[in-house]
Amino acid sequence: MKFVTEEITTTLEIKKSKFIASLFPYENFDEVMKKLKLKHPKARHHVYAYRYLNEFDQIVENCSDDGEPRGTSGRPSLKVMNGQGLINSAVIIVRYFGGVKLGTGGLVRAYSDAVNEVIIQSTLHVYQKLVSKTIKFSYNQLSFIEYIINTLNIQILKKEFELEVVLYLDASKEQFENLEKELPLGVNLI
Repeated sequence: MKFVTEEITTTLEIKKSKFIASLFPYENFDEVMKKLKLKHPKARHHVYAYRYLNEFDQIVENCSDDGEPRGTSGRPSLKVMNGQGLINSAVIIVRYFGGVKLGTGGLVRAYSDAVNEVIIQSTLHVYQKLVSKTIKFSYNQLSFIEYIINTLNIQILKKEFELEVVLYLDASKEQFENLEKELPLGVNLI
């Protein structure tokens, strides 16, 4: 599964109709929709599709044809996202009608092509489920352990300095396995 971290926009013109596709992180959906409706008030349609993981690690997906003939825009856009394995991402396609009717098959191709084009232009990141763990150690080990953590690209969420140093970490299962191999004796992940 893959996801995007920034908004990318591409434009595709088919038989005088303009399809402006924006792909972005799902959590920005409402904000981006509002922005696009303000930026393109004369556009005929604001078609969207999104897929995200909920708190139970289930994929939730939805789409809208926004006035296009049923099943010709939102569903094909969602299918492209599904085929690319995108999650935690959304796409909105703004359409300016050019005066030439595309027909149902033409609309399906146009919206699918618009979403494919914006995905090609985007930087996709591989999704990894993160796990949170804690590590405790003495002060004299801090610089060495932070060096190991940084080389393994593990995220330090919080540091506490009490009798011992306590680090709260977020990483994938594989990253934690590699960290355990590198840690000095007596230092364990909790």
